[in-house]
Amino acid sequence: MQIGELAERTGTSRRLLRYYEEQGLIFSERCANGYRTYDESSVDRVLQIRGLLDAGLPTRIIKQILPCLSKPRTIHFADATPEMLATLEHELTSMTRRIQCLTRNRDAIAEYLAAVRVGA
Repeated sequence: MQIGELAERTGTSRRLLRYYEEQGLIFSERCANGYRTYDESSVDRVLQIRGLLDAGLPTRIIKQILPCLSKPRTIHFADATPEMLATLEHELTSMTRRIQCLTRNRDAIAEYLAAVRVGA
């Protein structure tokens, strides 16, 4: 598939896809006309990258763990270094804090909406 289709299927801009490629996060083949083509697995890969970015992981960490990813939400580390494990522990703690904050904010908004709807 070409970059436009990948962008559409993943909700990711073409510019961002080119950035992912520059960073070595995704790969493409070049056609004779210079167009990039991506295989079907690129869709899952981009969605996985976006999920990791949304979770707060920086691209440098994502690049390190991507070779260990076999499919979405499955991570296999055969030879994880102590530094990598410490970094992932830190990221996990950070994500947990963000999730707790988001949960509190979601609950507060839900309570507000419920109160407004009762009063309306």
